[in-house]
Amino acid sequence: MALKSKPFSEQVALVTGGGTGIGRAFAGALASAGARVVIASRNEATLQSTADELNSAAGAERVFAYAFDVRDRGQCEAVVRHCVERFGALDVLVNNSGLAVPETVEEITEEGWDKVLETNLKGAMRLVRAALPVMAAQEFGDIVNVSSQAGKHGYADVPSYCASKWGLLGFAESVRDHVRKSGANVRVFNFCPGLVDVENTATGREPRPGFVHVSNMARTLLYALSLDRNVVLEDINIYSRG
Repeated sequence: MALKSKPFSEQVALVTGGGTGIGRAFAGALASAGARVVIASRNEATLQSTADELNSAAGAERVFAYAFDVRDRGQCEAVVRHCVERFGALDVLVNNSGLAVPETVEEITEEGWDKVLETNLKGAMRLVRAALPVMAAQEFGDIVNVSSQAGKHGYADVPSYCASKWGLLGFAESVRDHVRKSGANVRVFNFCPGLVDVENTATGREPRPGFVHVSNMARTLLYALSLDRNVVLEDINIYSRG
């Protein structure tokens, strides 16, 4: 049986942390491909500025700002509900919001640990929990998690960040197993980048040595989403050769 597919021009995407860096690059690529994109984070002014710039570049109103806190359960549920009520669907969820608190293993604080895990892992769980039933009901959906090479290798100076990104990969594997067993037409992708240059983001700008330009992340996202629905692509490792 052929799995349902949708052109980008009919898709609705939610990108958390979409105002800057990787999230902004993802939002711009999706909008350029024709999707409607809700970018969400706590900084409303940055979100609106980004939406205006991306819409100008796309020549159409395709990017929409939504202020929310990924650490708040009610707000996670509300942003998913907003996408469905305003646009009629939610086809792509990009869990990109994340932060790191530099602390050595011996100096981990409860506050730092909880802040990182609440943002990077629990926030993603809440969004998936809200979005997955929508995607299953509409028989189409993609979940994209931005993990990290720190989700596969431990680094002494950011133990909570590593724990959150490893946890995100484990959670994603559970979601994959769920959709396999339920037969839902939902795919789960994990990006595991090395260093990504979120400062030199302009087209044609050389990234810092050892860093990947964000445009490579964006192109890879569109490639992954454009694959046939029966193709399985799981962890995407992308990093500089430098």
